[in-house]
Amino acid sequence: MDDENRLWRWRQRTEVPLFAASVLFLGCYAVQVLAEGIGPGWEALLRAVTYGTWALFVVDYLVRWRLTGRHAHFVRRHPLDALVVVLPLLRPLRIVQLYETAQHRHVRPRLTLYARVIAYAGLSAVLLGFAGALAVYSAERGAPGTTVRTFGDAVWWACSTLTTVGYGDVTPVTGLGRTVAVGMMAGGLALLGAVTGSFSSWLIQTFTLDEDRGGPPGNPPGARPR
Repeated sequence: MDDENRLWRWRQRTEVPLFAASVLFLGCYAVQVLAEGIGPGWEALLRAVTYGTWALFVVDYLVRWRLTGRHAHFVRRHPLDALVVVLPLLRPLRIVQLYETAQHRHVRPRLTLYARVIAYAGLSAVLLGFAGALAVYSAERGAPGTTVRTFGDAVWWACSTLTTVGYGDVTPVTGLGRTVAVGMMAGGLALLGAVTGSFSSWLIQTFTLDEDRGGPPGNPPGARPR
């Protein structure tokens, strides 16, 4: 119980700094990819900031892993935290966790379960798509035979990949670009499945309640629908 209290206090103290680190990492990475002609001094500073945010997430993961007292259980219950440490481009998804923590501070969450799932999936899709577009553009620009010539091409590719449409007019040709593409495909399927399943469940629940009430809203039980 004491370990749980210490873990809770640690999360309360670090959620805002880690949120700032997530935003800072994404901003620095975007500047490194999109800004052309920056001096070596600025480039060294941006790299130092990105490595510094990585160190913060490593320390946070190790501290929480140590405080749980159940190390294997913590690894299984928090896969996103481990992925954030291993894959830097997933670091901005910690913003979603901060939003979830803020929701649970209230006695009852402000949004319904279905609305929270859709909100989390939408925010995750935007962050994952932007980070993936940056990674693909960084890997593909200047490569022989590439079709990703501008950042707009990378954004278009990210949108079509996350939505599982895959037009094929813009495709990565480098090994790193295709590796990012595989991750984007998996993320798109997971997010699309979460939204579709949540929306379908909400429709079923709504229709079931209407039937239990005797028809559409406004009709008394047993009355014929107008």
